[in-house]
Amino acid sequence: MTDTDPQKPHERAARHDPIYDTLHQEPDFVELRRAYRAFVFPATIAFLSWYLLYVVMSNWAHDFMSHQLWGNINVALVFGLLQFVTTFLLAWVYSRYSTGRLDPLARRLDEQYIAELEGRR
Repeated sequence: MTDTDPQKPHERAARHDPIYDTLHQEPDFVELRRAYRAFVFPATIAFLSWYLLYVVMSNWAHDFMSHQLWGNINVALVFGLLQFVTTFLLAWVYSRYSTGRLDPLARRLDEQYIAELEGRR
């Protein structure tokens, strides 16, 4: 397809299998998207805020970040290591959330999709 194709973009998009329109309107799909967004958006904002705090503090709070806690361990090093801890913790929490809330919905939608495909044969 070229840029000179006379079809409008919405007409090109309408060429997909109608089963996707059916699944898109299912309550399970709507709930799946809602549940996914309910976790991902707040978690992303919280993590990026936490990371930005670390960057801002490293740039403009030198005295605080260079404060020695134990030997050569300072606040900046602890904050930096906590970034890794936070990343792994967030991945673990998302995995549990996904397994408990998202996967059952996705499984039901997949079963419905397969059933509709087999019904066409």
